[in-house]
Amino acid sequence: MSIIEKKEKNLIQLINKLNSLTLTYSQPSYEVEKIKTEKNEILRQKIEIEKKNHELMREHKYLKDKIKKMQLEVKKKSEIDDNFNQEIDELSQETENLVSEIEKWQM
Repeated sequence: MSIIEKKEKNLIQLINKLNSLTLTYSQPSYEVEKIKTEKNEILRQKIEIEKKNHELMREHKYLKDKIKKMQLEVKKKSEIDDNFNQEIDELSQETENLVSEIEKWQM
């Protein structure tokens, strides 16, 4: 590509940019106001969504902590139940042994 072709290409790009700028500045004021209004509405929605997201994240953390606490309680209760069952089994075994001893003495 020659220097003249490069310059021509750059000139065409510059003209296109100027045309787009001209179009931007020649928009009627009501369109500019409409765009500003839409922008403000989008910003308001963004703030509202961020607030809801923050609330949901806080609630998520609370529920997550609550689940962990409940899991610990269930684990403790399960351990207590296991210990209780083990003691019942031990007592049952002792009772069987005592009954067996009593039966031996009665004979």
